[in-house]
Amino acid sequence: MSNGYQIGIPYLTPVVKKLIILNVSIWIVGVVILKGWFGFTSLFNWFGLVPISAVMDFHVWQFGTYMFLHSSGVFHLLFNMLFLWFMGAELEQLWGKRFFLTYYLVCGIGAGFLYTAGIYIFYAFTNDPSPLGAPVVGASGAVFGILLAYGILFGERIVYFFGVFPMKAKFFVLILGGFEFMMLLSEGARSRVANLAHLGGIIVGYLFLVYYPTIRDRWLRRQTKTRGRKLKLVVDNDVPPKGPKYWN
Repeated sequence: MSNGYQIGIPYLTPVVKKLIILNVSIWIVGVVILKGWFGFTSLFNWFGLVPISAVMDFHVWQFGTYMFLHSSGVFHLLFNMLFLWFMGAELEQLWGKRFFLTYYLVCGIGAGFLYTAGIYIFYAFTNDPSPLGAPVVGASGAVFGILLAYGILFGERIVYFFGVFPMKAKFFVLILGGFEFMMLLSEGARSRVANLAHLGGIIVGYLFLVYYPTIRDRWLRRQTKTRGRKLKLVVDNDVPPKGPKYWN
C-alpha cells in the first residue's frame, strides 16, 4: 500500500459544521447587512483585534471575537472555511470534539496574542503607530494551526497545491508557512494581510501539540495525589472483615 492517500471530500463533523455555520452567519449578518447595508463601521473596531484597544483600553474580548469576523470580500471567508472543513474534519474525527475545539480556540486566541506582541515590538523599533490601530479579522490564525496539525498527523496524504499540483500534505504546509514568513519579511507589519497572525497560529499550534501531553500528565498525577490524600482507611472493629482492609 502506498504511503500517500488521495484526500477526498471529508465528512462534515459536528464542531467543524458549527464553526462554519457560526462564521458564515456572522459574516452575513454583521459584515454584509450591518456593515455593508447599514454602514455600521464600528463592527471591526469593537470586535476585530485592534492592538491598541485590546491592550490600552482592555478590550480583551477582541482576542476571541476577531477570529469569527471576516473581511467584506467573500474569498477571505471562503478559503478559511474550506481549509477548516477539508483538514479540520479529519482532525476532529481523530481527536474528538472537545480536544479539537480546544486546539482550534487556543491557536486562534494565541495567534492574536502573538500578533499584538509583534505589533508592539514593531512600534518600539520603528515608532510607527499605524498598525496599532488597524483591526485584524479572520479565522486564519486558528486555520493555520489546523494546517500545521494536519501536516504533522497526516503528512503523507496527497493534496493538490492550487488544485493542480499534487504533493504531500507536510510539504504543502511547509510551503504555506514559508510563504507567510517571506511575506512578513518583505512587507512587515504594514501588510494588509496579517501574516504575523498566520505564523502565530502555526507557532501556538506547535507549542500546544508539543507541551500539552506533558501538562496533562502532570495535572493528572497531581489530581491522583490529591485524591489519594483524601482517602481514609476505615476499619470496622465490631465486625471482622471478610477480606482485606477497604478504602473509602
